[in-house]
Amino acid sequence: MNEKVSSLQSLAAPDGTCYGCGCAHPTGLHIDSFWSADGSEVICRHSPDSGFIGWPGLVYGGLLAMLVDCHSNWTAMAWHYRAEGREPESLPRIHCVTGQLSLSYLKPTPMGVELLLKARVEGEVGRKTRVICEVWAGDVLTVTADSLFVRVDTEKLKHQAHGLA
Repeated sequence: MNEKVSSLQSLAAPDGTCYGCGCAHPTGLHIDSFWSADGSEVICRHSPDSGFIGWPGLVYGGLLAMLVDCHSNWTAMAWHYRAEGREPESLPRIHCVTGQLSLSYLKPTPMGVELLLKARVEGEVGRKTRVICEVWAGDVLTVTADSLFVRVDTEKLKHQAHGLA
């Protein structure tokens, strides 16, 4: 029997509306993140469509930043669930937001090549969690990222953002 494994996004936030990773966004990218077979990292595969071209034949750098941001955030949340011994679909939900996003564009990323994102937590899982992410185009490493994600209460965050705190 060949079971289809559900993505972290579809398990933990099937109603998510983020453009990059939200399952429920009507026109979003719907990226899917999964634990690797050995559980050492979280992986994502994405094939950019022609609407995300930068220079001729190259992927737009802003799309690469969005992919890294969404995938790294899901990596932080996955590590939080694991640290608490919980499944992603368990309640209450765990939410993180980007505290710092730092990318290094090492080589041009070609269009027409499936991208593989590999991310892992570096150090401890805590209120602030460091995530290292790589973007591979075939066997070429094109982007590295070293970012920080902050665990939050989304209701408090929403109230604060709208001046209601």
